[in-house]
Amino acid sequence: MDLLMELLPHLTLETGPNPDAAVIWLHGLGADGNDFAPVVPELGLPQGAAVRFIFPHAPSIPVTVNGGYIMPAWYDILSLDIERKLDQTQLRASAAAIKALVEAQMDLGIASNRIVIAGFSQGGAVAYEMALAFDKPLAGVLALSTYFATKDSVVPHQANRDLAIAIHHGVQDPVVPEVLGQQAQSALTAMGYQPQYRRYPMEHSLCLPQVKDIGAWMTQVLGLNSR
Repeated sequence: MDLLMELLPHLTLETGPNPDAAVIWLHGLGADGNDFAPVVPELGLPQGAAVRFIFPHAPSIPVTVNGGYIMPAWYDILSLDIERKLDQTQLRASAAAIKALVEAQMDLGIASNRIVIAGFSQGGAVAYEMALAFDKPLAGVLALSTYFATKDSVVPHQANRDLAIAIHHGVQDPVVPEVLGQQAQSALTAMGYQPQYRRYPMEHSLCLPQVKDIGAWMTQVLGLNSR
């Protein structure tokens, strides 16, 4: 799976002219970049904030746990036990493809520390890998209903040692049990990060109070109130 031949196809939404900040938001297994686009108007970002939201589409590949059915996926999942066996080579290739999207935004004039990487479920596992290993400081990583698949293999870069990390999880999540979100928090804390952890009364999804919290967090880490 060579994702680096060209930039991943993606949907782009801008909240104002001449954006000076960006959010790259990765969807979950079987979805596409349209999945979270409707959330943007509900975030409650400050009036006048110009943020470019980029929603990339994962390639369609066979997924083992779904009987080899071809669907949009950032990597193959080999088993759904608590250890989440998966194809880490594909995960790292997806992280490299997201890195290319980040660098494209930097080429357009957006500083790396004005870029947030967000990911839901499978997309969140890619977001962790990409953001922690990136060689320039990012604004933050938002990990939604996900798990830290590469906690034992990621090579964190010093540039993001102080990365703002927000972890959100539903307490009734039947797809990615909350214990996996808690394990990610513990692993990140052991690595020297200071992740923020929030729990919500929901399953494997988003809820409106959470969306408002996401907007407030993005406003903070992107310094939108000061512009």
